[in-house]
Amino acid sequence: MKIGIISGSHRVDSQSAKIAGWIERSLSDRGLCDETWLYSLAGNPLPFWDEGVFEGTEAWEEIMGPLRDALNSCDAFVIVSPEWHGMAPAGLKNFFLLWPGSGELAHKPALLVSVSASQNGAYPIAELRMSSYKNSRICYLPEHMIVRKAAQCFNADPADNDPEHHEYLAGRMGYCLEMLREYGLAFQQIRASGKVSLENYPNGM
Repeated sequence: MKIGIISGSHRVDSQSAKIAGWIERSLSDRGLCDETWLYSLAGNPLPFWDEGVFEGTEAWEEIMGPLRDALNSCDAFVIVSPEWHGMAPAGLKNFFLLWPGSGELAHKPALLVSVSASQNGAYPIAELRMSSYKNSRICYLPEHMIVRKAAQCFNADPADNDPEHHEYLAGRMGYCLEMLREYGLAFQQIRASGKVSLENYPNGM
């Protein structure tokens, strides 16, 4: 079992990256998977989508090849998104544009984690559930996490955490990660069944 974590913030040293790192360590510490892979969009390293993605140009293949291999090797994902002006960031939406109907994310479970500096954070969950799964075929868990007041939890130094706030969110995050593992094991059987047909139906309806 290999679980990939996508940190969707473009910002360097973001709260999303901090929480993605905590999730990666928690997965390993709990023995929930054999391997993890953390990919951060900090600095926005992926160019915005253009037709070269479909055409497989050399420039795009240099970018997509290693990333495609890493995504293909994962059995499940955690998608961490900050809320910027009530939206998921453009770089994260662009990430999903790059994998339409090609199978890297298809029929693999994913836990959505939204991050807010204040009391918000619901909008990226709704946006990604609505618009990022259609052609990628990623399968979001019914469970999700909204990390509000992100600066007060999941910090390396416990003194920087609000104890009650952190304890509740860390406990619930642990539960969600355990559920992600169980979904990951179950979806391995779906992909191995021979019933998945992206060749005939590459695009969702």
